[in-house]
Amino acid sequence: MALSITLFLLASMHFQGSSSSSSLRMGSSLSVENPQHILISPNAIFSAGFVSIGENAYSFAIWFTEPRFHSPNTVTWMANRDQPVNGKRSKLSLTDDGNIVLIDASLITAWSSNTDSLDPVELHLKDDGNLVLHQLQGTVLWQSFDFPTDTLVPGQPLTRYTQLVSSRSESNHSSGFYTFSFDDSNVLGLHYDGPDVSSSYWPQPWLISWDAGRTNFNSSRIGVMNFLGLFNSTDNFTFVTSDYGTVLQRRLKVDCDGNVRVYSRKSVLQKWYVSWQAISSGCTPHGICGPNSFCVYVHASGRKCLCLPGHRLKNHSDWSQGCEPLFQLTCHGNESMFLEIPNVEFYGYDNHYVEVSNYSACENLCLQDCNCKGFQHSYTDDKRFYRCYTKTQLLNGKRSPVFQGTTYLRLPKSNSFSHKQYASEPLYDHVCSVQLQRAYIKTHANRFVKIFLWFSTALGAFEVICAFAIWRLLVWTRQKSNVDREGYHLTETGFRKFSFSELKKATKGFSEEIGRGGGGVVYKGILSDQRHAAIKRLYNAKQGEGEFLAEVGIIGKLNHMNLIEMWGYCAEGKHRLLVYEYMENGSLAENLSSNTLDWRKKYNIALGTARVLAYLHEECLEWILHCDIKPQNILLDSNYEPKLADFGLSKLLNRNNPNNPSISMIRGTRGYMAPEWVFNLPITSKVDVYSYGIVVLEMVTGKSTTRSIHNGEERYDGRVVEWVREKRENSSSCWLKEIIEADIGGDYDDRKMEILSKVALKCVMEDRDSRPTMSQVVEMLQ
Repeated sequence: MALSITLFLLASMHFQGSSSSSSLRMGSSLSVENPQHILISPNAIFSAGFVSIGENAYSFAIWFTEPRFHSPNTVTWMANRDQPVNGKRSKLSLTDDGNIVLIDASLITAWSSNTDSLDPVELHLKDDGNLVLHQLQGTVLWQSFDFPTDTLVPGQPLTRYTQLVSSRSESNHSSGFYTFSFDDSNVLGLHYDGPDVSSSYWPQPWLISWDAGRTNFNSSRIGVMNFLGLFNSTDNFTFVTSDYGTVLQRRLKVDCDGNVRVYSRKSVLQKWYVSWQAISSGCTPHGICGPNSFCVYVHASGRKCLCLPGHRLKNHSDWSQGCEPLFQLTCHGNESMFLEIPNVEFYGYDNHYVEVSNYSACENLCLQDCNCKGFQHSYTDDKRFYRCYTKTQLLNGKRSPVFQGTTYLRLPKSNSFSHKQYASEPLYDHVCSVQLQRAYIKTHANRFVKIFLWFSTALGAFEVICAFAIWRLLVWTRQKSNVDREGYHLTETGFRKFSFSELKKATKGFSEEIGRGGGGVVYKGILSDQRHAAIKRLYNAKQGEGEFLAEVGIIGKLNHMNLIEMWGYCAEGKHRLLVYEYMENGSLAENLSSNTLDWRKKYNIALGTARVLAYLHEECLEWILHCDIKPQNILLDSNYEPKLADFGLSKLLNRNNPNNPSISMIRGTRGYMAPEWVFNLPITSKVDVYSYGIVVLEMVTGKSTTRSIHNGEERYDGRVVEWVREKRENSSSCWLKEIIEADIGGDYDDRKMEILSKVALKCVMEDRDSRPTMSQVVEMLQ
């Protein structure tokens, strides 16, 4: 009897995930096969355990505790949304070394917290829905709030390090195409990140942050919703739910349709209802109907998608693939015709934007371009001209009575498509119905299978012994050849290869952050040879080591006195880091805000930056676009010589195709981006020229590109570009004195500062063809 009681107590200690516990201890596990193996928060509002997400496919998740008759669970977080595990023999364990590990039936690690601890730890589900791994004295090692999926709960912050990613569909919980996050301009918004292109669609991308009611001056990037229904973020965005003021169960979710909504309910016995949503128009999100189609919103039945005439749906279960043409266009204009589609617009991918006098001029412009798929035009506000947009891709289409324009689809004359046929095309309901691609197949055991399994087990044991012996041999061989391999990497890339442990030690555990941008965080470190270094840790670096080394090798071929010097890299497992020389005087942005630069230093910085950009664009072996020129990426050495940094967004430019259409993802930083990015025009080196001009204007005026400008009784809410142009055009000969930063005072060279200002204005021309090249800029400044 005593033995039975002892065994029962031991079993209870092992399965701390029973329905009465909120914690999991070291050495314990939660099994997918036992529905009682769950954690429940002390207030019983949240539960954590395995949930079914497909045929014999499971994920470890957190959800709102529901009555048994409620189905499905309202999930707030998933550990392994992109790698479900088998419904048999899978388990989540808290190991003795302090790591949370989700093991599949095949003993594959599907997910891990990547933590370790010498002290005892515990996994605890808190009352707010946060799953926390902490040491017994309270130190937090890992928490689910730092790794959200598609949902925030009250009190859970959205930060510069996190983002919400939609599911592919209502039944497929793998990562989808829509994200809710802060961009590089510190603005919180919705973004479409599809297989081929990406774009931002909320707030309206054609507005500067100030006009959208946002501010980008606070770089802390935090947004959070409270239990009463109030949401605040550091970019000045705030909202309250329709039921604000009452403590309810709430969740903020980016749905698979590309909208962000807040759902509320009073109790577990009631249904969730929408208490706030970001977008009221169902067709606003980008990419919902895929290419060659457009969205129609019918209030009674919701959002629907329609293929363009002459096109057919690629996949009836996945509208993101869009429609494919049933014809081929030729470059001969006399073989094409245009079909009128009123009140339909396609956002972006404009090869040309011009103001023309009539329809024929716009039609001819499209016929002269082999890549033109159609065009849209509408009257300007003064009704004097047509706005003409020729399209290289037909994406983000929607029909709206508010749009007072027409799209003309280019079709071959050999095919006959009429308005009657267009009107009779079927409307397809837009539903998130992408099926889960991974499912585990259940097998039925029999006697033969059991015998085969016993034989396989014995054979497997023998193979394990052999594999262990081979592994020991390989380890010995690898250790012996480490020096040779390091020499190989040095020859291959031109840089030293650091280990991750070396760089972790150099940065004291990545403790001193000195900057961020371009896809990574920069830390100050001291290398083993006592050199001070800037170590950039890349996040979301998905390329393999070979591709990464190829990119590093390209950087190794660059050599210019105004380029930041790279000392080495790390490509170990999932870690990707770059090691640069450390700049004593920080970035140009820091020095502009501290007013440490006189006019001579500013002029020299402008000239040095122009020289290095001319080198990248025209002189080096590989033509390179930087794509993110801004004061934060111009560093200053001890003599205030400029050093261009951060190639995280750079792009190789094909010498044979300078108008590179392959650059489809919006890059750069709001306020410094050329108009080509916004209108999806072909990207050339002129985007760097534009950004350079903005930086120079900031140096001359000391003013931000988007901040409202007050000058005595004057107020200008436009950008610095318009403000400087107006001063030059409308003021007297003293316009230069009016725009130059007050801290410079009268101590400056009139001629050089005038040259600098005029060059900057040429660089920021709206028409890219009117902008100079960087080599021409250097000639004007020398």
